[in-house]
Amino acid sequence: MKRREFVTLLGGAAAAWPLAAFAQQPGRVRLVGIILPATADAQEYQAWVGAFLRELAQSGWAIGRNLRIETRWAGANAADIRRHAAELTALSPEVILAFGASTVGPLLQATRSVPIVFPIVSDPVAAGFVNSLAHPGGNATGFMSFEYSLSGKWLELLKEIAPGVTRALVLRDTAQQGAGLSQYAVIQAMAPSLRMAVSPANMANAEEIEAAVAAFARRPDGGLVVTASAPATLHRSLILRLAAEHRLPAIYFERFFVAAGGLLSYGPNYIEQFRQAAHYVDRILRGERPADLPVQTPTKYELVINLKTARALGLEVPPTLLARTDEVIE
Repeated sequence: MKRREFVTLLGGAAAAWPLAAFAQQPGRVRLVGIILPATADAQEYQAWVGAFLRELAQSGWAIGRNLRIETRWAGANAADIRRHAAELTALSPEVILAFGASTVGPLLQATRSVPIVFPIVSDPVAAGFVNSLAHPGGNATGFMSFEYSLSGKWLELLKEIAPGVTRALVLRDTAQQGAGLSQYAVIQAMAPSLRMAVSPANMANAEEIEAAVAAFARRPDGGLVVTASAPATLHRSLILRLAAEHRLPAIYFERFFVAAGGLLSYGPNYIEQFRQAAHYVDRILRGERPADLPVQTPTKYELVINLKTARALGLEVPPTLLARTDEVIE
């Protein structure tokens, strides 16, 4: 989706919505907030939010008729996110869609009454966003990005596509409360069975990532595991460039890395997560409470492989792996 088209979508061009959007009779205009840890030109976020808005339209919510959207492109700076969170909650929206722990945390500091739905959070219980998955208990609920057992699968798939890899650098975010450390712990536990050595590297900033990857790449037979986190998304271009420059086979947690030239990814479909979040927002607008809506985990994970990148690295993708792949990018 191009940026101009997305801005038009947010502005509520009526013709863009399915006819189902107008099934609901005109009445009180409901305010829904959206806060994203990205800039407005981030194409993957545009696609995700576009899916969210289209799903709302299918439920009868039409921008400009019975729905108003306030979007905050908050960027990745923590202070900016806090400011935008405060501004958004001050508008008293009826529900806020918030992507990731970096936005949900500041929102919960700003309000304990406005309902919050997150399409993606690694571990909402460890982060203190909900009391439990089954019974969130507060004003936030939504969808997890994965179960921790998935982290071991990343290492297994990396070894399968690049059998010569004996070492892996695991890029993680230690600022995440529990999630960053837990992902690495699962990978570390899986390593001996694959006869691999793993080492962690933090993603506090670009300089730290570049230094860690450069040092790791001085020895042969290495690969990268990029765990799920906001810094990984923020620094995706850098990480992709470093993997290519140092000829490191790398596995990522989301498809957009592979579409941009990464080797392979395994994780949930974020488009589907945003669609599911739209159903929760719809239910809250119709009177249900986030405290009563259980946090859900993904029901399906997708494997995506970039064959062009595999060839550039001199890798021959095993037929058994190709047979299990959900999408192949040439």
